[in-house]
Amino acid sequence: MRKMNKKLIIVVALLILLTCAIPFTASASDDVQSSIDVVWLLVSAFLVFFMQAGFAMVETGLTRAKNAGNIIMKNLMDFAVGSLMFFCVGYAIMFGADFKGIGLFGTSAFFLSGADAVPVEGFVGNTPAFVLFQTVFCATAATIVSGAMAERTKFSSYVIYSAVISLLIYPVVGHWAWGSLAGINEGGWLEGIGFIDFAGSTVVHSVGGWAALMGAAILGPRIGKFTKEGKAHAIPGHSITLAALGVFILWFGWFGFNPGSEAAADGAIGHIAMTTNLAAAAGAVATMSLTWIKYKKPDVSMTLNGALAGLVGITAGCANVSMPGAIAIGLGAGIIVVFAVEFIERVLKVDDPVGAVSVHGVCGAWGTLAVGLFATDGGLFYGGGFKQLGIQAVGVVAVMAWTMLTAFILFTVIKKTVGLRVASNEEMEGLDIHEHGSEAYPEFSMQSAGK
Repeated sequence: MRKMNKKLIIVVALLILLTCAIPFTASASDDVQSSIDVVWLLVSAFLVFFMQAGFAMVETGLTRAKNAGNIIMKNLMDFAVGSLMFFCVGYAIMFGADFKGIGLFGTSAFFLSGADAVPVEGFVGNTPAFVLFQTVFCATAATIVSGAMAERTKFSSYVIYSAVISLLIYPVVGHWAWGSLAGINEGGWLEGIGFIDFAGSTVVHSVGGWAALMGAAILGPRIGKFTKEGKAHAIPGHSITLAALGVFILWFGWFGFNPGSEAAADGAIGHIAMTTNLAAAAGAVATMSLTWIKYKKPDVSMTLNGALAGLVGITAGCANVSMPGAIAIGLGAGIIVVFAVEFIERVLKVDDPVGAVSVHGVCGAWGTLAVGLFATDGGLFYGGGFKQLGIQAVGVVAVMAWTMLTAFILFTVIKKTVGLRVASNEEMEGLDIHEHGSEAYPEFSMQSAGK
């Protein structure tokens, strides 16, 4: 009997210890997953940051050598200035508590929130890692504009623009579509109606693209771009090699841009990475094929933009579409970008040296609308009807209207005050010398380059 009692006591004790250990084990598991999620978010942020180098190389390669240093400075400083503006004000507008609960503008700043530790249950919102990830997204929207306004914009004016887009224009759109991600509020009005833009075809890329369109239109074309009769004259960039390097860097960085938006190291990131890659590949193939047919030769610079168009297009629906759907979206983007470039140049008479408006604005809109067609849950082609497509269209139009209106006001004010464009002799001789007092290629004469 005593032996039975001892065995019973031992069994009960083991059960008690096991029961007590389960919560500790679960807690440890949660802590490990939280740490992994934070690491993944940071790695993704680092990849997206490296996209700044990609944009710098694309823009430098597709413009003339006499302006290479100026392009580099703009890509450097829009990130530096934007990081400070977004931290101090932009983040609060994007993710802070809603103004009177109506979901339009945030009001509480990150640096006043005291958030410096990872919350429980793997949630990474409103932490330093989350803020850094959102900062590099903001910088992406800002830097898109530099390419469209290249070779004739005052450096000081561009710095002012970078501050304002990071402080207000981008954060307001971000709050509309992603405001709840930090866990502070219930989200903006686009979230409320079911708008889907997983990683930012519209929130990031179209914001940059529409701002670029307005800026380039107000700024005017480069000297020699159009004849007196209005016919466009090609002004080749100085290094297709640099442009290609930039595209490869951007393609690489997009594996942080899209999968990183999951904000967790879970099984979904593999699917997102695959849809991202397939759309980019399809975009490049579509553009190459179309230019081969139209121009009798496969155009190199246009095909590079075709890959970027596919990447921009899939960004909205990368988590919501199938892999065949991703290919379809990429093919569509690769075709659309060619006609968009021609339309903006030949019909609108807007000089966009790198095709930024077409790649980011137009293809960003296409990718966002494509969610309403190809989303496996609610897409038109999957039996969901027109509801999601209509919601996507509302988001595209609203963001386009807000961005173009605010960009128009911003660039007009800059033009009327400090001035937007450099003097004609400075443009002809190069911005590197006149704006920065140095040359990117001092061993070569810039005086004859690209005149």
